[in-house]
Amino acid sequence: MPFFSFVRLVSACIVAIVMAAGIERAWAVDGAKPGTPTIAAAAAVETEGSKTRFKVTLSKPVTAQVSVMERPDRVIIDLPEVAFHLPAESGRGREGLIASYRYGLFAPGRSRVVMELTQPAVVSGMTTAPDATGAASILTIELSRADREEFRKAAVESSAAAKEASAAPVVQETKDSRPVIMIDAGHGGIDPGAAGSGNVVEKDLVLSFAQRLKKKLEENGRYKIVMTRDQDVFVSLGDRVRAARAAQADLFISVHADSIAGGQEVRGLTVYTGSERASDADSARLADRENKADAVAGVESGDMPDDVSDILMELTMRETRGFSHSFASRLVGEFDSVARLNKNPHRQARFQVLRAHDVPSVLVELGYLSSQKDLDLLMSEEWRAKMVSAMSVAVDRFFAARFARRGAAAVLP
Repeated sequence: MPFFSFVRLVSACIVAIVMAAGIERAWAVDGAKPGTPTIAAAAAVETEGSKTRFKVTLSKPVTAQVSVMERPDRVIIDLPEVAFHLPAESGRGREGLIASYRYGLFAPGRSRVVMELTQPAVVSGMTTAPDATGAASILTIELSRADREEFRKAAVESSAAAKEASAAPVVQETKDSRPVIMIDAGHGGIDPGAAGSGNVVEKDLVLSFAQRLKKKLEENGRYKIVMTRDQDVFVSLGDRVRAARAAQADLFISVHADSIAGGQEVRGLTVYTGSERASDADSARLADRENKADAVAGVESGDMPDDVSDILMELTMRETRGFSHSFASRLVGEFDSVARLNKNPHRQARFQVLRAHDVPSVLVELGYLSSQKDLDLLMSEEWRAKMVSAMSVAVDRFFAARFARRGAAAVLP
């Protein structure tokens, strides 16, 4: 039966919703009352002919919304907040129409499962039912093979529904008299980032580092510090940039940790600034990988619109990039005595998260999780303390020089 005919037949069981940030029109099943997060204790994939069923065992019924997206082909399941206690191997195997799947917190109070498909498929059914014990609930999502045109139509309808939704308004805070610094812990939630040995993942490591940096910069009271995320939650690249602009940030520091396959010998810290043209091929590849963070979480992203004229934006961007380069140089100078630097430690590339034309921005790759030596340092409390102290000094010197250049009446000591 064609997908859209099936949808009409079961419309009584479907809730058509529109959610911001790329979440599409969707299915819905039994709802759960708000309270403690639902627990996901098991997940399984079953195949039967041209159909594949994804089953997840939950501590209670939930409302689920499902949508599809192209490039790459994915099925996205949005849920209320779920505590995933699944085996480490969950989601890694290829079975039926599902190549792999990942899961995690997508936003406060909301979780997401993203399934990569082996070929085009549409949702042909969704049910929820008690398990054999009656103590838990099994959510089953059935996928059926589809031709490319049928899948594309489903994806286009989903995308169109998402665009109909107006984004949540950004509340612009009153400008603090102190310099505002936004610290951006990379990745988060369903997007783990790079992985190292011992189940260490980038999103956890950089969040811990960002929180420590925030505490250090707040010690002297000179700055107002805000963060794009302060918990294990996904934040889109566009939302990170919009948050910096809404806060009228004077400086944006994005914290990451890289990884390279078969590269134990590749080590060191690198500071990046934004540029339309990458300084080298490695930087271009890294920026391309980081710019796919939204796709990892099942979010459609594109160039972020701006509300200023091209000429004004160009003039502002030129000054902003000068400040970005200035801060990057100060960071590298301070890091040189306390950290192992990568060759050519200040590089440039087209990172989406550095696209705010009026906020000086840098992206710091603290090291390589693929290098055991770097990983040991990244996990060291002593090394982290040295690093945040060096960054604090660089911040102080950057603002002293910036205010002096602009002829500020009060210059930081």
